[in-house]
Order: sequence, then structure tokens, then C-alpha cells
Amino acid sequence: MAQDLKTIFVRLEEYKARRRELKNRYRDALSVHGEYQAMIDDLEVLKANKKKIEASIQSDFKEEFDQLEGLKLHIASDSQLLSDLAINQLVKGELVKIIDDHQTEYEPQFSVKFKKAK
Repeated sequence: MAQDLKTIFVRLEEYKARRRELKNRYRDALSVHGEYQAMIDDLEVLKANKKKIEASIQSDFKEEFDQLEGLKLHIASDSQLLSDLAINQLVKGELVKIIDDHQTEYEPQFSVKFKKAK
């Protein structure tokens, strides 16, 4: 089975390398297109103006943005806690599902990611 994992992993790495190569070729083609470059410059000016407007509005809503940041932290923390509890229930062989106030049933979705070992 380990060989199967390795074969698939190697194939996946080859696909990713090919994808990077194609994306680079596409970006190179865009970089030499004059009209595209002019549009990018115009977009940068518009983005800068947008940032100024957003900063102005955010300063008017400072309290609300502070609350948003707090909620963001609470959501991340509780999401991690929910994942940990679901995995613990699964490992114990218990059924893992949630039914909300509207009787909607939720089942967990698990995924596995590989990253380089240190």
C-alpha cells in the first residue's frame, strides 16, 4: 500500500509541476501584452483609491471592526474545537453528526494533507 501512496504522490507532484509550467507561460504571455499592462496600471490606481475609501469608512466603524476581529478569533477557536471533538468521537467509534435548530443534519468531512517533514 505504501508503494501505491508513493506512486500517486509522485504523479500528483508531476501534475503540479506541469501546472506551474503552464501558468508561468501564461503569465509571460500576459506580461508582454501592452494593452494588458496598461489595464493593470489602471487597476492599481483604482485599488489604491478603493483602499483609501475603505480606510475612511473603517475609521468611522472602529467599534464594529473590533467586534469583527473578536468574532473572527472566536470562530477560528471554536472551529478547531469542533474538529478536535469530532475526531475524538470518531476515534472512539461514536457516530459523529450534528442536527441544528432547523433539523438540518450535518456530517463531518475529513481530508488528509501531506507536507514536508522537517
